[in-house]
Amino acid sequence: MTISRQLIIKEIQLIAFFAAASIGQTYFTCPSCNTVREYGQISFFSFIMWILLYKGNNYITHYLTGKISWFRFPVKRLIIGLISTIGYTLVAVIVAMIAFEKVFSFQFGKSFLWTIYFSISITVLISLVLHSREFLLRGRKATLDAEVLAKESIRAKYEALKSQVSPHFMFNSLNVLTNLVYEDQDKAAKFIKQLSEVYRYVLDTRDKEAVRLEEEMRFLNAYFFLQQIRFGDKLRLEIQLDGQRSMVAPLALQMLVENAIKHNVVSEEHPLRIRIYIDKGFIVVENDILRKSIALEESAGVGLDNIVKRYEFLSDVKVEVINTDKFMVKLPIIPEV
Repeated sequence: MTISRQLIIKEIQLIAFFAAASIGQTYFTCPSCNTVREYGQISFFSFIMWILLYKGNNYITHYLTGKISWFRFPVKRLIIGLISTIGYTLVAVIVAMIAFEKVFSFQFGKSFLWTIYFSISITVLISLVLHSREFLLRGRKATLDAEVLAKESIRAKYEALKSQVSPHFMFNSLNVLTNLVYEDQDKAAKFIKQLSEVYRYVLDTRDKEAVRLEEEMRFLNAYFFLQQIRFGDKLRLEIQLDGQRSMVAPLALQMLVENAIKHNVVSEEHPLRIRIYIDKGFIVVENDILRKSIALEESAGVGLDNIVKRYEFLSDVKVEVINTDKFMVKLPIIPEV
C-alpha cells in the first residue's frame, strides 16, 4: 500500500493535536501534579488514551458502516455504534490503566473510576462527531451514486426502446408479415396483434424502473410468437418459473432472448434452445452456444451492458454472466412490491 505525503502530514498534525490536548487536559484535570515527572506521566497517559480512543472508535465506525446501512437501518446503526464504542472505550481504558500502573509503578487511586467516566464521556462526544461525519459522507456519496445510476437508467431505457424499434426487427417483422398475408390471413391477423402488443408494452414501460414478472412474460410470449413464426420449430423456448412472483427490469428477458437469436445459428440441423428458470435467488436465461461465423448485427455486449446497469439501480445483488458450454445470464430476483 502506497502511503501518500498528504496522509503522513495529516497523521503528524493529528499527533501534534493529541499531544497539545493531552498537556492541556493534564493542566486542568490534575492540579495536584506538582513535579515534572508526574505531570509528564499523566500527559503521556492522556496522549495514549487520545490515540486509542480516536483510532479505535474511528475503525469501529468505518467497520459498522460497511456492515449496517445508515439509510436502511439508522436506529439500529446508531444503537450498535454507541454500544460498540462505549464497550471498546471501557475495555481500552481499563487495560491501559492497569498496564500504565505496572510499567510506571503509578497508582491512580481514587481517580481510577473518574478516569473511566471521563473517558466514556469523551468517547460519546468523539463518537457523535465520527458518526455524524460518516453519516454526512455516506449521504453525499449515496446522493451522487443515485444521480449517476439515474442517468445510467435513463440511458439504458433509451437503448432498450431503441433496440426494439431497430430497422432489423422492423424489417424482419414486416418481411414475415408480407408472406403471412398470402399464406394464412388468420395467422397474419394474430401476427399484427402480437406485434402491436410488443410495441405497446415498450411504450407503456419506458418510464418504469421495474415491472411484475408476469407482465414481462406476457410481453416475452408475444415477442417470441413473432420470432417463432419466422423460425418455426428451429427455435425453442422453455419456461420454468414455478409461479414465481417478483419484479424484473422491463425488456430484460426479451433482450436476452433476442441476443441469443441474434448471435447463434438457428437451423434445422442446429435448433436453438433457450431456457428461462429459477435458480437460488436468480432468474436464469440460458441458451446453447453455436456462434454465427459472420456477425451481421451489433454485439450482444451492448444489450447485456444495458441490463447490468439497470440492475445496479434495482438491486444490491449483481447480475452474473456465465459463458461456458452454455451462455447464462442470472438476473437477481427483485421482491414484488
